[in-house]
Amino acid sequence: MNSSTSLPPSAQAQPETPRSGQSRLGVGDRIAELGRRALDPKGIVVVLLIVILLAIVVLNPSFAEPGSLMRFIQRVAPIAIVAIGQYFVIVSGEFDLSMGAVVTAQVMTVGHLVGVDESKTGPVLVVLIGIGILVGLINGLATTLLRVPSFIVTLGTMLIIHGAIMWWTGGVATSNPAENFRQIGRGGFEGIPLIDVMPFAVLILAAVILLAVWLSRRPFGRTLVAIGDNSAAATFAGARVWWTKTAAFVLSSLSATVAGVLLVGFAGVHPSVGQGYEFTAITAVVLGGVVLGGGRGTVLGALTGAFTLEALFTLLNFTAVPATMRDAIQGAIIIAAVAYSGVVFARRRRRGRSSVSTNPLTTSAETTPSTPPAGGDGAVRQ
Repeated sequence: MNSSTSLPPSAQAQPETPRSGQSRLGVGDRIAELGRRALDPKGIVVVLLIVILLAIVVLNPSFAEPGSLMRFIQRVAPIAIVAIGQYFVIVSGEFDLSMGAVVTAQVMTVGHLVGVDESKTGPVLVVLIGIGILVGLINGLATTLLRVPSFIVTLGTMLIIHGAIMWWTGGVATSNPAENFRQIGRGGFEGIPLIDVMPFAVLILAAVILLAVWLSRRPFGRTLVAIGDNSAAATFAGARVWWTKTAAFVLSSLSATVAGVLLVGFAGVHPSVGQGYEFTAITAVVLGGVVLGGGRGTVLGALTGAFTLEALFTLLNFTAVPATMRDAIQGAIIIAAVAYSGVVFARRRRRGRSSVSTNPLTTSAETTPSTPPAGGDGAVRQ
């Protein structure tokens, strides 16, 4: 053998042992990482959703059929859409308590303006979009330019809208609107294999999810998270805080508008439709790992929270738990989710501080205040 091309025995044997050791360590690391993700606020809700769905299937095996699952998604669609809208507001560090009132306003507007005239469906949809944009602009501008806390602004907006709707309609239900309008929420494409019907509500939900994920990954979405993390730092970095937050409120009101249109289809026209939806949206968002106060969370987390919440209510129906317990359960979920997130993130901060203080390679130059951490204040939040 040519000595110029042969390797020393030590060099030939070295790669084998570390490679097998690395694979064993890699498997262990992957298992540990999966465990950490499962206990993360964003991961534990996925585990909870799977457990609840399995429990529903055990109690009612027909729930696992494709058609039943599709109808379940159709029921979740309004809640998921308002949760996605609420996500954009909460991740920026604000609240929107007017969502339920907006849903009610849109439902009652449809009942009084559309009637049985199918030709009015298109113009009324334009009116509903205009109402949603107007409410979002009022909430956003009052919060950012007038510097009134969003909790107060949206609480006032909720009361104003509710009072105006009760005055306009007399607080009574109307007959259902034209059938072509109701089909938006209750209809679908028929003759689909396996599922029989593909509801329009499911397709609308899919479109909303794609748009929301796309926005969250654009500079707009990243700026929202940065503002929720540290509004002052975002301002110094050149972010237009007032415009970005106002846009978030507009998205929230528009999502309530879409949910209202869907609810007309299978809930009818009644002043109680939409009542409490703002708290349902907040519960779903918090359950999905979005932190109250802003700066952490994802669209998919809020979506998972909405599915988990509706699955939980479905399970309670199968177990004959009174529907009157729904509000109490939502309150308990909010407290438990916020407390769990606080414990997890506090533990991470302590772990991060201890790792920095015990690292022997850390030099004084690396810990001086004159050298900021990469990524700014937002880099601390994971």
